[in-house]
Amino acid sequence: MESRLVIGVLSLQGDVREHMHALEAVGAEPVRVRRATEIDSVDGLVIPGGESTTMSRLLTVFDLFDPLRAALAEGLPAYGSCAGMIMLASTVLDTRPDAVSLGAIDITVRRNAFGRQVDSFEEDLAMNGIEGEPLRAVFIRAPWVEECGPGVEVLATVQTGPAAGRVVAVRQGPVMATSFHPEVTGDRRVHGLFVDSVRNNAGRPG
Repeated sequence: MESRLVIGVLSLQGDVREHMHALEAVGAEPVRVRRATEIDSVDGLVIPGGESTTMSRLLTVFDLFDPLRAALAEGLPAYGSCAGMIMLASTVLDTRPDAVSLGAIDITVRRNAFGRQVDSFEEDLAMNGIEGEPLRAVFIRAPWVEECGPGVEVLATVQTGPAAGRVVAVRQGPVMATSFHPEVTGDRRVHGLFVDSVRNNAGRPG
């Protein structure tokens, strides 16, 4: 019997438990990642939503930033939701001058682009790679993507309202990110898409 993929969830801050439940539901083995030594033991990594400047500071405090950045540069598959998208970006607008990001996706993101928490909203989205009915996407103080580099695939854009056309899901190689929070809706298809990509990246049979 094929062993389950081990997917780490960065567990410094944010909605860690929700991501772990979603990963388990799609057949992965989720583990918490808090130390640099734990990065080498996972097949892929999820960076959860939360507060990106706090996450940035904690990565530095716990000596995780450089090892994680190096692992991503060497091809570690990763998925980030909301603050996770900000952490994976190459350039972040409207953030603290001392904040750091991991540079794993060639995108420029604008932090809190949709407004403050009172401006959080939901929308049905079509997303490349997701079959069936549209995703119910939950945006909570979410970023959006201002610019994409040539190697970045756009997976979803906002369809309606003043933000129509804004990019909210992307992928570059083994790294994927969304502005929204699929871990809070009970729809596990985004996590399933990521786990499938990790399996393909590892060269394992489906």
